[in-house]
Amino acid sequence: MLIEVDFNSEEAIYVQLCNQIIMGIATSVIQEGDSLPSVRQLADRIGVNMHTVNKAYSVLKREGYISLDKRRGAVIALDIDKMEELEEMRRQLKIVLARGCCKNISRREVHELVDEIFDDYE
Repeated sequence: MLIEVDFNSEEAIYVQLCNQIIMGIATSVIQEGDSLPSVRQLADRIGVNMHTVNKAYSVLKREGYISLDKRRGAVIALDIDKMEELEEMRRQLKIVLARGCCKNISRREVHELVDEIFDDYE
């Protein structure tokens, strides 16, 4: 899996890492049981501090996307409670949709966009 960071982005690097790994899972580029690079390997590969990668892995573990194993390192291990995830998604969508409404984005445009994005995950 190719992970790239945008050092000019306002989004924190550890968040970029988390999001790219989650996208990799959603698009089946990486799957349950796959190992991620070690903290040191990934930090060296993308040119960031090891603490940044460690923070990303800690967040992914806390959110139920990976497990941390002493022998295998970071391993994709999905443990997500669907109801909790739906509630979190609802909270985030309310904000995104409110922004869209402020910019006069129609319901139809939103549905088309969601369908287009969701097709990438099926």
